[in-house]
Amino acid sequence: MDKIKKMWRNLSLRKSIILYISAFVILAILLSAGTATLCNNATKTIESKYPPTGEKYYLTNENGERLGDGNYIGVAPVAMSEKDQRLLSICEVAPIIATPIYSALCIITATLLFYRNKLKKPLTELKAASEMISNNNLDFSIKYDSKDELGELCSSFETMRFTLANNFSEMWRQMEERKQLNAAFAHDLRTPLTVLKGYNEILQSNHDPITKSTAATMRKHIFRLERYVDSMSHLRRLEDAQPISDKSNISGYVTAIADSARILCEQSGKTLSIQNNISDIPIGIDYTFVSQVNNNLISNAIRYATSKVNITYTSNNDGFYLSVSDNGCGFSKNILSKATNPYFTEEENHSEHFGLGLYICKILCEHHGGYLKIENCSIGAKVTAFFKSLD
Repeated sequence: MDKIKKMWRNLSLRKSIILYISAFVILAILLSAGTATLCNNATKTIESKYPPTGEKYYLTNENGERLGDGNYIGVAPVAMSEKDQRLLSICEVAPIIATPIYSALCIITATLLFYRNKLKKPLTELKAASEMISNNNLDFSIKYDSKDELGELCSSFETMRFTLANNFSEMWRQMEERKQLNAAFAHDLRTPLTVLKGYNEILQSNHDPITKSTAATMRKHIFRLERYVDSMSHLRRLEDAQPISDKSNISGYVTAIADSARILCEQSGKTLSIQNNISDIPIGIDYTFVSQVNNNLISNAIRYATSKVNITYTSNNDGFYLSVSDNGCGFSKNILSKATNPYFTEEENHSEHFGLGLYICKILCEHHGGYLKIENCSIGAKVTAFFKSLD
């Protein structure tokens, strides 16, 4: 019995559906034949209740004995009851109607059984696996022991899950190693930089003009290295940061950061346009994350804008949207896809900017369940940050 079940479980879908349909077609034929036989017998039974009447003539032999059952001449019809007439009508129509009904019922039953026995379980497994993968959960396995087409699909899906899990583990290990390496690198650089700063101060006190000029150049490069080390340490802390939900008054917060943006634009001689679309719906966001992204995006817009910066604040049930645009030259096609890469910048002078602004914004938005979208407008560039509402 177990061997038969195993053979049936491993049977291909094409052969299985053919067997199901064939079996139920035969069943429909048998049911139709049985119904026709029953109706025929019922008709004979009803007719036997009304034997023919009239004069009956018999053949006789020379001795006057009757031969055979005789024949009626001028048979007089016998009136049937209404009930028997209805039964006879039903018996005539029933076989004609029963055949398509049995066929439809058998096909539907074959389809349902085929789905339940061959499709339901693997499809349920695959659906659950897809949902878990979409939720970044790879700690599961697909259990469907069959060699049919869906069994092979489940096996391939399990192989894919296993490969993804290994790749994610390897990526996580490499990321942790990179973080540790950056932290060690930043820490180890501080000591020689401190020594170089000390010697540089000594050289700057020298009265020789050439020495003082060389010391001034060294001081600029030492300052740049210090900023680079600080950015590495700051970046590592941001990569490990997790948002904390705060459902306090968002309208007051937006007003405050909008005022700060207005002051920065005035100091830089740029015109600021603010559009406030904040609703009264309470949402949970981390204001520290939003502030850092807001400051970085406004600083970038002011730096590249020709004369005008536009800011739009929007909130709804999904979360908080921050959009900043400028009327500068925008991003080139090659730069647009690299703008969020760490330490990427178009500026030649890296002493002030290391190309981490948009990368930091991207990290903070993604840690908050959102995204950072960069695009070009008809005039200038536009960056949209979305922060998903936290539970």
